[in-house]
Amino acid sequence: MSYWQEFKYKNITYVLIGLLIAIVLSNWQPFIDLLSLLKYLHFIGAFIGGILFVSTFTFGIGTVILTNVTQTMHPIAVAIFAGLGAVVGDLIIFRFVKDRLLKEIKPLYEKISGTHLTRVLNSHYFAWMLPFLGALIIASPLPDEIGVSLMGLSEISTKNFVILSFFLNTFGIFLILVGYLAFR
Repeated sequence: MSYWQEFKYKNITYVLIGLLIAIVLSNWQPFIDLLSLLKYLHFIGAFIGGILFVSTFTFGIGTVILTNVTQTMHPIAVAIFAGLGAVVGDLIIFRFVKDRLLKEIKPLYEKISGTHLTRVLNSHYFAWMLPFLGALIIASPLPDEIGVSLMGLSEISTKNFVILSFFLNTFGIFLILVGYLAFR
C-alpha cells in the first residue's frame, strides 16, 4: 500500500491545500481580474461561489468569491444565491453517494449482517442521527462532503435533501459573510 492510502489526515490535507491555492490565487493578477468580473456579475458570481463553497478542494476559492461579491451586494442576497449554487454542488455529491457509494457499501454490509453493527445501523436512533449529523455539518463552515454523505446514506428523499441543503447552506454562508463584514 502506498503512503497516501494509509495517511489518516487526507481531508484535512485537502482543505489546507485548497486554502493554500486560494491564497496563492488571490495574489495572482488574472485571478484577481476574474474575481472583479464575478463581483460585478452579482447573482451569477454568488451562484458560482456557492457551487465552489461546498467542496473540500474549492472551499477556499468559493469563500474568496463570496466575500468579494459581498462588496457589491447585500449579504442576504449573496447568501440566497450562493445557497442555490451550494445546492447544485451538494446535489452532485448526494447523487454520487446515493447512486454509487451505496452500491459499493451494500456487499460489505451484507457480509457483516447479524452482528452488533447491524443492530445499531437498524436502530431508531441511528435512523434520525445520520440526517441530523449531516445537517449540522452542512450548516457549518466545513466542506459538505461528509454531511452530504451521511444524508445520502440515510433514507432522505432527494426533494427533502434539496430543501434542507438550501436552507442550511444559505444560513451557513450568511453567517460567514456577516463574520467577514464584521471583522474586515
